[in-house]
Amino acid sequence: MSKTFAELGLSESTLKALRDVGYESPSAIQEQAIPSVLEGRDVIGQAQTGTGKTAAFGLPIAEYIDPEVREVQALVLTPTRELCIQVTQALRTYGAHKGIDVVAVFGGAPIRTQQAQLRAGGHVVVGTVGRVLDLISRHSLVLHDCRFVVLDEADEMLDLGFLEDVEKILSLTPSGRQTALFSATMPPPIRQLADRYLYDPVMIEVQAATLTIDTVAQFQLPVETREKADKLVEVLKAERPDQAIVFVRTKIRCDQLFKILRDRGMNVRALHGDMSQGSRDGVMLAFKGGRVPILVATDVAARGLDISTVTHVINYDVPTSPDTYVHRIGRTGRVGRSGRAITFVEARQKRELEAIEKHIGMSIAAWEPGAKSEPTPVKERPRRHSKPGVKRPESKDASYAKLVLGGGRAAGLRVADIVGAVTAKAGLDGEAVRDVMVLDRFSFLSVPEGEAERVIEALDGTKIGTRPPQTLSLERVAR
Repeated sequence: MSKTFAELGLSESTLKALRDVGYESPSAIQEQAIPSVLEGRDVIGQAQTGTGKTAAFGLPIAEYIDPEVREVQALVLTPTRELCIQVTQALRTYGAHKGIDVVAVFGGAPIRTQQAQLRAGGHVVVGTVGRVLDLISRHSLVLHDCRFVVLDEADEMLDLGFLEDVEKILSLTPSGRQTALFSATMPPPIRQLADRYLYDPVMIEVQAATLTIDTVAQFQLPVETREKADKLVEVLKAERPDQAIVFVRTKIRCDQLFKILRDRGMNVRALHGDMSQGSRDGVMLAFKGGRVPILVATDVAARGLDISTVTHVINYDVPTSPDTYVHRIGRTGRVGRSGRAITFVEARQKRELEAIEKHIGMSIAAWEPGAKSEPTPVKERPRRHSKPGVKRPESKDASYAKLVLGGGRAAGLRVADIVGAVTAKAGLDGEAVRDVMVLDRFSFLSVPEGEAERVIEALDGTKIGTRPPQTLSLERVAR
């Protein structure tokens, strides 16, 4: 039998804050992590977004802080601005009855405003890695009295190339601090980081697949390409979601679908990476505040989007990665609630659907109005042939190699340029190119392991981009 929050050792002021927001019982990771953190132990929590990990570290932080001491007592590092804002809002809620001051620091906002907030006090600082380092270098953020450090979504920090900066920050905090690290996956660099900076940590693991299957009813809907938009309108009218996220693969598709739904009279907004940060913030706030019921979004833009009121996730485009599927549908069926996920499947995307079914260990039921999901174990299916002349991923679970390009936004590179170059030069299907990330001066992409050397050879020296065309240098990221 699961425990109550009171049985986990939380104080009355924190319990009152939880009652204010309607939290009734702890999730698995909260039940396991909170007592260990309150005992002063370092913790490693392996859990996906949506398992309640913010409260797993945020509630003990609320217990730790002494409001009478004006120095920074806790630091939470996040990989993205969106996650920083969400964690800040949560921590302010948890500490509302104790007078805890939480300051958010992130790029894309005036640094002087954040410096002024820090001068005025700040018991807890939640920040993105780059802005935290910047404020430390300006002597605006002093961590001498920081007794508690959290690394949230550490694997995403690794993917974004922030790990070296994370280590710099950790080296500037007291050696006797308590540290909590949360990550959906545990690649070797994250394990090494934990070995170096955590002392005898308690390891807590919450299986994402179990959470997903238990809390989300999953459906598939075969569609013709030309009828997808009409089908989406039909599904939305039949399902009548309180709030739905419609996931698409590309920014262009995101804008197109937003306009189609808007022109059909729906209250809908779009969210993708080419929007200004101000526009993205406005959309996030409107959706989080419940003023917008339908959000059309790309995967990258929706990272860190943690909204408990989402009742439906619709995969307008099948995700190429089973992990992305699990991450997407984890946006609904949040702790203590049920959700529904509907995936549109074109004929050419059957292979990706089979990979997803194998990954989650169940077949996905067909959708029809009022359908209820009754999962059945998935069986191996015969391999289908891919279209001639185009290299598809070798298998459903083929391992992927991460590559780095010596060029980025400064050279005018876009995701479409990189995927297009891989398709044209290496003959790889664009859907097999994953996790493309364009930073200022370099970019990342992942391709099937067996195709990596051929892609490197085909693209090295290729000219793409606009300011002026960039001659690519391409290499494998060391593991």
